[in-house]
Amino acid sequence: MAFDYKKEYKEFYLPPKKPSIVTVPPMNYIAVRGSGDPNAENSQYKQSISLLYGIAFTIKMSKMGDHRIDGYFDFVVPPLEGFWWQDGAHGTLDYTRKADMNFISCIRMPDFVTPDDFAWAVAEATRKKHEDFSKVEFLAMDEGLCVQCMHIGPYDDEPATIERMKEFAEAAGYEQDFAAGRYHHEIYLSDPRRCAPEKLKTVIRHPITQRHAQ
Repeated sequence: MAFDYKKEYKEFYLPPKKPSIVTVPPMNYIAVRGSGDPNAENSQYKQSISLLYGIAFTIKMSKMGDHRIDGYFDFVVPPLEGFWWQDGAHGTLDYTRKADMNFISCIRMPDFVTPDDFAWAVAEATRKKHEDFSKVEFLAMDEGLCVQCMHIGPYDDEPATIERMKEFAEAAGYEQDFAAGRYHHEIYLSDPRRCAPEKLKTVIRHPITQRHAQ
């Protein structure tokens, strides 16, 4: 049976519907950066998804070819994730201005995947699929202290959940901390093509820091 991230790392992939404080360990991703309205036809965001899954499944299926990855074990490809921000917004997203959004679309990789293995996967996917995968990068993230919550419902309804997260963190003595390299983070547990909007499950995660007395 393949290693399943959602089961083995339940704290980070299947949080409760109520906000909670977590310390997220360093994780490695394959990632594509872009901007613009993610819902637009042929958007950079939609293009990024195809690129990411092309590399993710090349790594997963490496066991079937000649390339051997040290420490490899079979794994369930983790869900799609996204780090989002708008220039000058200091971590707050205005959902009415989707055209101004920037993103890092990503899929988590097992710890055994090295930059060299990633480079092999890009070359292999390019050779087999005759596509340009040069936009995909190997990304190390260390989110650290965060508040997170399971959001149920449409993406445009996320602000209400985000407000509950903010209030919970402040009551616990923390404040949001969108310093350089810290972003609004979403993990998509549902496929919007196959799931009714009111049933979509999305993990929302925000970076926080201890609030100091004034």
